[in-house]
Amino acid sequence: MKYYAKPLSKLITELSRLPGIGGKTAQRLAFHILSMDEKEARSLAEAIVDAKTNMKYCSVCGNLTDTDPCAICSNPARSRNVICVVETPKDVVAMERIKEFTGLYHVLHGAISPMEGIGPEDINLKQLIVRLQQEEVDEIILATNPNIEGEATAMYIARLIKPSGIKVSRIAHGIPVGGDLEYADEVTLLKAVEGRREL
Repeated sequence: MKYYAKPLSKLITELSRLPGIGGKTAQRLAFHILSMDEKEARSLAEAIVDAKTNMKYCSVCGNLTDTDPCAICSNPARSRNVICVVETPKDVVAMERIKEFTGLYHVLHGAISPMEGIGPEDINLKQLIVRLQQEEVDEIILATNPNIEGEATAMYIARLIKPSGIKVSRIAHGIPVGGDLEYADEVTLLKAVEGRREL
């Protein structure tokens, strides 16, 4: 990027390190930031620094929060006997959007992936086991991603927890609403058939 001034080149380089941001998008974002008035640009920079400085992981569930415990864990209206296990804090947001789940969460911060050298000890699994020993939990809902790593993680956790007598369930996978059967792959169709329910 020799044709850009150093500050602009550095901004483009830093923006392009963000996930899903390629060179052209980073360039567009950089030029947009430069077109902002100084107050807006400073506000953006302060928001980034503030989030990085003040966000931490909840000591109970592992979700991102600015208070400890997080708002979900400290909410007395939440059902304490059901825990939904997810891979990332983004998954908590997705589950909360449906406004139907009223239990608690546990964030693993990853999934078991032998190919990448990630084992059970590399994710937030030990804290889940500690929670189950300290709290009275009736059900664990495994909401890991429907990929090889997510399935392996769900199976590992299920085998680990089932002997304790706690009900372990897995979210259903299958054809998305509005999807066409002819475009679904075999695994998706299989999961849809396996997860069928009576009407």
